[in-house]
Amino acid sequence: MKIAITGASGFVGRHVLQAVARRKDVEVLVVSRHIPGGWLPLGMQHVAFDLTAPPPDVFSKMGRPDVLIHLAWSGLPNYQLRHHYETQLAEQYRFLRQLVISGLPSLLCAGTCFEYGMQSGELHEALPTDPCNPYGFAKDALRRELEFLAAEVDFKLNWARLFYMYGEGQAPSSLYSQFMAAGAAGAVEFPMSGGEQLRDFLHVADVAQRLVDLACDAPGAGIVNVCSGRPTSVRTLVEGWLETHRWPMKLSLGCYPYPAYEPMAFWGSSAKLDRLLERA
Repeated sequence: MKIAITGASGFVGRHVLQAVARRKDVEVLVVSRHIPGGWLPLGMQHVAFDLTAPPPDVFSKMGRPDVLIHLAWSGLPNYQLRHHYETQLAEQYRFLRQLVISGLPSLLCAGTCFEYGMQSGELHEALPTDPCNPYGFAKDALRRELEFLAAEVDFKLNWARLFYMYGEGQAPSSLYSQFMAAGAAGAVEFPMSGGEQLRDFLHVADVAQRLVDLACDAPGAGIVNVCSGRPTSVRTLVEGWLETHRWPMKLSLGCYPYPAYEPMAFWGSSAKLDRLLERA
């Protein structure tokens, strides 16, 4: 099986490369805008071009893969930028449509839990979407465009809705990166919110493994939540990090307000994901 991966130099992408490298039945081609650095595993092929202006023969240039794991998206982690729907949405669709029309058999595209909007509680794939930020809106719109395309052109679509991830390589502004930086610097206290909000957390390495397994073993599954299926408070998550690293640092709760653009409690249903991967 030939797998192409876009966005491979990003936070999730680098972990996807490590996950796919453990499979013995695949040939991998990595797509990025620039010449790769140390993040590219040995033995993986690389091709450089800009997704906003792909060559006319882009499918052939990518080695005519059996499946594309599409992670590329600019403007993150700022979810409020109009850039997501003013620029990225059209560019992403043009690129993916060109590949599908040229013969791409299967596509796994990264979505986001922000497509669900302000809905609370357990979120399952059959719920209607109601995104409340530009990033969630653009991702949801791209999914709908690809579903329309799939009704006319024969290709298999997986839309992987990612929930909350943490781990090595995350943006410096993320909770995990701020916590790690504070601990490494010997900080006495770590300022955070009250931490009572419930979210669905997965380490990025676990997310990456699930993405690779879905792409290789469960093509054409449609929308799939990639999540733990467990509600966990932010405070519990951070306390777990603190226990793991055993830093003499106290949590200073209530320093920051809860975000107004998210409900206090939501998590994903992992039933479909578990069923697909167990069957695979």
